[in-house]
Amino acid sequence: MGFRTKVAAVATLVALSVSGTAQAETLADALTHAYNNSGLLDQNRALLRAADEDVAQAVAGTLPVISWAANASISSPRAVGADLIAATARVQGQLTIYDSGSGRMGVEAQKELVLGTRQSLRAVEQAILLDAVTAYMQVRADAEFVALRQSNVRVITQELRAAKDRFDVGEVTRTDVALAEARLAGSRSLLAAAQGNLARSTEGYVAAVGRRPGTLAAVSPAPVSKGLRDAKAFALRNHPSLLEAQHAVSAAELSIKIGEAAMNPTMTLDGQIGIDQDGNLGRQIGINVGGPIYSGGRLSSNVRQLMARRDATRASLHVVSVSIEQNVGNAYSFLEVARASDQASRQEIRAARVAFNGIREEATLGARTTIDVLNAEQELLSAQANLIAAQADEVIASYQVLSTMGLLTAAHLRLPVQQYDPAAYYNLVKDAPTITSDQGQALDRVLRAIGQ
Repeated sequence: MGFRTKVAAVATLVALSVSGTAQAETLADALTHAYNNSGLLDQNRALLRAADEDVAQAVAGTLPVISWAANASISSPRAVGADLIAATARVQGQLTIYDSGSGRMGVEAQKELVLGTRQSLRAVEQAILLDAVTAYMQVRADAEFVALRQSNVRVITQELRAAKDRFDVGEVTRTDVALAEARLAGSRSLLAAAQGNLARSTEGYVAAVGRRPGTLAAVSPAPVSKGLRDAKAFALRNHPSLLEAQHAVSAAELSIKIGEAAMNPTMTLDGQIGIDQDGNLGRQIGINVGGPIYSGGRLSSNVRQLMARRDATRASLHVVSVSIEQNVGNAYSFLEVARASDQASRQEIRAARVAFNGIREEATLGARTTIDVLNAEQELLSAQANLIAAQADEVIASYQVLSTMGLLTAAHLRLPVQQYDPAAYYNLVKDAPTITSDQGQALDRVLRAIGQ
């Protein structure tokens, strides 16, 4: 890793492991479970293996093709001197000697598509981990909102009791009691809404992580050690969506060359050996050369079509690069807003708490009304809610920054998982092994293990 990412990765792991209690579930635990149990990751890994097989099939197209055939027939009526049964068996083979490099370029094009599919898998991994971070922080925030609303109900209940006591001794009017009762009913309604939000975020957690949340530990934001300009430059070199688009352009360029090669002649070496029912052995070998003369313009149209698709992939590459820069800028903006909101909310809480305590004390002396106390308590509650939201937003935004740079991966976060090696399966199939070869049998074992 370069660009101080090693230090950032270690710090990120420390941040993930921060826990309020020894038994609390950490963000690292959630990300690990999400990675290990993601059906979407399994799906895209299978798609990558399918792309690997495209390389094997392209390689097979450059190798000799050997086949066999046998037939037997009975003639009736039988000709004089002819055998009743005529039978032959033969083995034949064909090897392309010259095809203007079409086969070789086909292999290279498929390799580019495999590399692009690997980057697509990286993008899916990032999306899964970011979803897990978002779900984790949403559950934590909603749980804190519920606790805050419960505290609010308790405080207003106490204020209502105090208002009734003061009403009994003639210090306040029935209006003060009614105001407290109305505020208590409203706080109970908001508590029910907060509990509903927590239930929904819990379901989102189950979908993102694969299990229900336990007690979730506090989380610090991921360390962001790069400035905006450096982050954009890094993202344009490392983001999987951009790398995937670059490989798509390379594959499109090779496809044009393959289309042009189809207009040229090809040369093949053909041979066969056969035997009939009488044991007569025959051999034949020859070279075939041929190519198109006129195809109604189909080949030329195909080349033009491939050029248009190449132009489309180039335009897509430009769009992706602009989008990545924008996403990096947006992520940094969200992070700065969340940080500023966090600081402002802390200051607001300090001031609102002082005001609330003072107004409540003044109310006991008759200098303040019940509505003054309730309004002060509401301001303190709002400040505390803003801080909860800001803290969650800051953590999510920090991981969004990593995602926009292409760094929100199990490898970068040092998650304790068995990381998927995208090259392992490719290395087994790249030479197009047959099912009876050692490599083919190893592949069969691998696929059976995956199926289990």
